Amino acid sequence: MTEPSATDLARRLAVVEDRLAIYNLLASHPVSADAGIEQVLRGIYTQDATFDRGEELHGATGIEKIVAFAQSPAHHEAMHGGLAHFNSPPLVELRGDTAIATNYIMLIFPDTQGDMRELPNHGLTTGFRVHRVVANRWTLVRDDGRWRIAARSVSPLDGSEPALKILARAGEVYSGGQDSAPSRAGV
Repeated sequence: MTEPSATDLARRLAVVEDRLAIYNLLASHPVSADAGIEQVLRGIYTQDATFDRGEELHGATGIEKIVAFAQSPAHHEAMHGGLAHFNSPPLVELRGDTAIATNYIMLIFPDTQGDMRELPNHGLTTGFRVHRVVANRWTLVRDDGRWRIAARSVSPLDGSEPALKILARAGEVYSGGQDSAPSRAGV
């Protein structure tokens, strides 16, 4: 086995750094959404970003509308009621200065109508309920040296075609479809 060159190591390290930056970017999204932090939203989305929530829910185009969405009275009502976006780790496909990431988000909310239960050493609660689970497809771009969200499409995991399509497109990377799966040497 030959030792990798300094150029190969630098390239591989750059891929690791990109993936870590993307993981952190996507991890910041639930925090900003659940707390309505305008500055974080402005830092993670591009100016012309799109947020597509499917046919049943309103989306937004452009950073101003995305921020307004998160600052809306309805969203604040959900936040103050205990809304939590729970992210799964993303499957990330790097394409130079763009990337596609796919993951799940569960919208979790306190179950105010549930029975009181105790968990030893963790207190009493009526528990939480999963309001919905969505498949996410994130289109990311490197913008001024940092990764940002250019587009986000979500679809509820209810067996419908849009959600299954998001997941199938993510799987193409590993099934020999669009691109081949990342290998240690080819990343």
